[in-house]
Amino acid sequence: MSKNLLDNISNPSDLRKLNPNQLPELAKNLREFIIDIVSTKEGHLGASLGVVELTIALHYLFDTPNDLLVWDVGHQAYGHKILTGRKDVFHTNRQFGGISGFPSRKESKFDAFGVGHSSTSISAALGMAIASNLKGEKEKQHIAVIGDASIASGMAFEALNHAGVSKANLLIILNDNAIGIDPAVGALKEYLTKVKSDRKLAAQNNIIKALNFNYSGPIDGHNLPKLLTELERLKSVKGPKFLHIITTKGKGLQKAEEDQITYHAPGKFDKISGERLKKEASLYTKYQDVFGKTIVELAEKNDKIVAITPAMLTGSSLNLMLKKFPNRTFDVGIAEQHAVTLAAGMATQGLVPFCNIYSTFLQRAYDQVIHDVALQNLPVIFCLDRAGLVGEDGATHHGVFDLAYLRCIPNLIIFAPRNEIELRNILYTAQLGLKNPIAIRYPRGLGNIIDWQKPFQRIDIGKGICLKNGKTIAILSVGTIAENVSKAIVLSEKKINNENSISLIAHYDLRFIKPLDENLLHTILKKHQTIVTIEDGVLKGGFGSSILEFAAENYYQNKIKILGIPDNFIEQGSKERLLLKNGLDSRTLSEVFSRLI
Repeated sequence: MSKNLLDNISNPSDLRKLNPNQLPELAKNLREFIIDIVSTKEGHLGASLGVVELTIALHYLFDTPNDLLVWDVGHQAYGHKILTGRKDVFHTNRQFGGISGFPSRKESKFDAFGVGHSSTSISAALGMAIASNLKGEKEKQHIAVIGDASIASGMAFEALNHAGVSKANLLIILNDNAIGIDPAVGALKEYLTKVKSDRKLAAQNNIIKALNFNYSGPIDGHNLPKLLTELERLKSVKGPKFLHIITTKGKGLQKAEEDQITYHAPGKFDKISGERLKKEASLYTKYQDVFGKTIVELAEKNDKIVAITPAMLTGSSLNLMLKKFPNRTFDVGIAEQHAVTLAAGMATQGLVPFCNIYSTFLQRAYDQVIHDVALQNLPVIFCLDRAGLVGEDGATHHGVFDLAYLRCIPNLIIFAPRNEIELRNILYTAQLGLKNPIAIRYPRGLGNIIDWQKPFQRIDIGKGICLKNGKTIAILSVGTIAENVSKAIVLSEKKINNENSISLIAHYDLRFIKPLDENLLHTILKKHQTIVTIEDGVLKGGFGSSILEFAAENYYQNKIKILGIPDNFIEQGSKERLLLKNGLDSRTLSEVFSRLI
């Protein structure tokens, strides 16, 4: 066998041919492989490095894929992917046409459940275990690996509550490293911290034992002999079991251990030193930072402003608010439902709550948005970061459904800023006092205006604007896709060689998806026979659908073409590549416009 044990391992059956005393060397090889690829291809680093020994132990002892292994979220599943037949294609991880950054059922039989959002593993594995019982497969093993940040989520507690009385053959492994993306928060985190240092607490006053689990641990998750011994024992224990392991996120790369927040997904870095490679400094600002800096500026003058986020302090840039106003900033952990209703409760008492949740994660709190906020018409300000296509994180993270799933909710205002100044001004407008809740959705990544910190201006609710006049067709857009539209119009009008320089294409930014600017729409539909709507959201039920509905309700006969995200889940890839594939890049749009003129 070669010096690098990983060279001869293509799947778990190869792994099981090794002697137990060879596994620490394999762990070293696997870490080096992950670091080598992620250092140049980028991705989620720290979480996968932290569970290398656990990953090896699970596939070594359990009969995967016959035994079912479910990873929570999937940030930590890189080692799993490499050991289960995807080593040779791992360099395509998170790239267009490559493998997904998360476990995916369509990708491998070893991926028992598709994941991307947190706290689903226990419910899924329990469902599998109950199904095995019903089918008489009493010896089949079902394992859920979940982190200490994820297990604090309400959904995970619901599953624990059920599993404890299920008699299902279920093993839950708590990967406790005291951090998710940001440091874990809450009373459960404090309890777990005490358990690590007080064995008596673990043995006597144990919350997991109280839920009828066979609890063991905490043990060192990097000690392979201990892991193998305990997992081997638990294989023969019937009913719900719980193994608490302590790991270090970023284990094996000093920089990743020292800066666990940054090295969750560090970008490109030197694989030897761990130093991140410097990117060329941009003159532009990320939308999340526009939000983060603006809310601090507003909070300095309005002491009723509070900020809430479900475990996304850094990603939303609310860490800026926390630093300046720690008593008015609330990281509630991975608990989107709680975040929304907490904001609703605050709003009833006259506070001005900014509830910042990624677009894709607000889906997890849909009932709360309807039942606790909109139904009571409470002026919660939802700030939906990562709206639209977000790139390499793929189908579970694209924020393309928000316009459609929010548009049908009564009382809710929906706004999509065209640029950083518009975002800044709607944040200012919202905190002045609205009679309704509002959802403000903005994209991941950089804006395109250098000097965006201009004096605040109030935005008229429900009012769109004309960006460019034209006599032939009218383009209606919402959000930052307007930039691609503007470029496409220039290309189209150049292409038709318009010698008289007469503007043929009009461009309107509706800004508000709800309420629509009906006066402006009447003007547009009377003036232009051909209308094109463009959005970076799903076509079914989105902004374009609202224009079609308006036209039908008012008996207009215009030709209306709607462009956006088609009715299928969008894979991973760069945002630019995905826009091109879905016909929303400026060149493809220009071809559409040219055909319609």
